[in-house]
Amino acid sequence: MKKYYIHSMGCKSNQFEGSIIKENLNKNGLQEVKNIEEADIYILNSCSVTHKSDNEAMYLLRNAKHKNANIINIITGCVAQIEKEKLFEHDFVDFVVGNDEKLNLFDILSNGLKCSASDIMKLKYFNKVVLEDMTKTRASLKIQDGCDNRCSYCIIPYARGKSRSADIDFIIEQINNFSKHGFKEVVLTGIHIGQWGKDFGMELLDLLKQIESRTTIERFRLGSLNPLEITDEMLEFLQKSDKFCPHFHLSLQSACNKTLKSMNRFYKVEDYLEQIEKINKIFDMPFLGSDIITGFAGETEEDFAITVENLKKSGLTQIHTFPYSIREGTVGATRENQVDEKIRQIRSDVVKALSTLKHKDFIEKNIGKTHEILIEKHPDKKTGCLKGVTRNYLTVITDSKDESILNTLQLVKITHVENGKIFGILQNAG
Repeated sequence: MKKYYIHSMGCKSNQFEGSIIKENLNKNGLQEVKNIEEADIYILNSCSVTHKSDNEAMYLLRNAKHKNANIINIITGCVAQIEKEKLFEHDFVDFVVGNDEKLNLFDILSNGLKCSASDIMKLKYFNKVVLEDMTKTRASLKIQDGCDNRCSYCIIPYARGKSRSADIDFIIEQINNFSKHGFKEVVLTGIHIGQWGKDFGMELLDLLKQIESRTTIERFRLGSLNPLEITDEMLEFLQKSDKFCPHFHLSLQSACNKTLKSMNRFYKVEDYLEQIEKINKIFDMPFLGSDIITGFAGETEEDFAITVENLKKSGLTQIHTFPYSIREGTVGATRENQVDEKIRQIRSDVVKALSTLKHKDFIEKNIGKTHEILIEKHPDKKTGCLKGVTRNYLTVITDSKDESILNTLQLVKITHVENGKIFGILQNAG
């Protein structure tokens, strides 16, 4: 029996697809192992969102051969899709498999083709592959792939192709199947879920209404959204929803209008600051995360200062930030006014420190409040007590070790924070 080791880098869509790869291989008689030394095959499900992640992918493949000279190295994911034949310049690469092909990896390997990466820009339909893993607490469901935007900094549309959506009936069927197997929550993922349905004349709100009325799942979360995709009509619906978890992740990228225009982002800071304020008024303690890129081509010290000031006054809860990475093939890479790499990193560190303060403040505001949590299947390692995730995305360690309430929804009163961990007391558990 062939043994394989798999590592998935990057976004939630890639993690979801990594699980699909595992199921595909396991069904066909391969055995997953937990370390490279035992494996016959190493599968790297790569990410290409930054130049750093490209370099990390090459390091991991090279290191796999170093640890196990006889291992067969397979690279798939976004690096494989973009680079294709170029990857064979490296003697530590044996197979290259594209983003669409990886979902049927066993068949690809059986055919023996060294490079299987079709022109992803020609794909018109969503690949409706079903994840059957029912061992986790929260389910993830990929509802969309690809992106039709052409942001100046981003290579992902060339790695994922045009926006393609799963149809409503498929999505509803999968969510109800998760519910039937005991899941209480589903996370809707994709490369750009705000574009769901545009390929067949629908909008994301149409899907959300169907999930509310046609599924038995008790909670759902949304992946990252462009701020303009959260309309007043959507907010009105989500406010009344019994299933929606008030957890938003806004793909902002900058808080300076000049930089946003240069990035080819079609909104202004004033628009989304108002949107954030509106969300905070409508929902009780919503989680509001965001993405910010620092040091994009042409970003001056003044531009960055504007971003920091706007982020400070925003009602964001947490900010995911990283320094701009020049990606060959994008408009941003052709700009002459590139910011020094060290300055990009320094600016990223400034935003990270601001994010830490904002998240700490958000947690403190939740102390004394009672929240519904979904009890996870794995207890806290240090205390042995059960933990769970609130609707507004806080992980709370409870005062209970009663395993009879695993994978149930319970009420918990948040009492305190200790060493960065949130603690609470269950209210009438069971």
